[in-house]
Amino acid sequence: MSNVAPATQVYGLLAEFPDQHALTEAAHKTWEAGYRRVDAFSPYPIEELSEVLHMGRSKLPRAVLAGGILGGLSGYSLCYWISVISFPINVGGRPLHSWPAFIVPSFETTILGAALGAVLGMMALNRLPEPYHPLFNVEAFGEATTNRFFLCIEAVDSRFDSSATRAFLARLGATAVTEVPL
Repeated sequence: MSNVAPATQVYGLLAEFPDQHALTEAAHKTWEAGYRRVDAFSPYPIEELSEVLHMGRSKLPRAVLAGGILGGLSGYSLCYWISVISFPINVGGRPLHSWPAFIVPSFETTILGAALGAVLGMMALNRLPEPYHPLFNVEAFGEATTNRFFLCIEAVDSRFDSSATRAFLARLGATAVTEVPL
């Protein structure tokens, strides 16, 4: 006899709410009820949702800072390598390492590095590209970007029980509760 639990065939339950206030209130009550693997979807950003679902601060500013520092150091190092090591040209007795001349290229590569850090960091933190997600199996979810509000409780949550969670979402005022297949 095997002790391995059978793989779940359900990603979770997706509940649709009529407006942003109902979604925010439902997310708050869901968190209070002990559900932790919860995500909310709306056609526009709702500030309260990140606070209610305890999403925390973004790590993107660190990626932008790291990209900027790396870009600036790379630009300065490239200027130094070209002017001092690889192709030293003595013009009128001036020093080979003339740092004021390196400021503009270093600034430009700092901006380039920060921009690349922002784009690549955003893609990594959002786990993009993600060509498939189980929520795309639900037909109504296609309207999440236009005019619908959704709350999803994942089946991997420790408190998830299909029938009890469905009843809980219905009590919160969901207009529809849909099982999301894998």
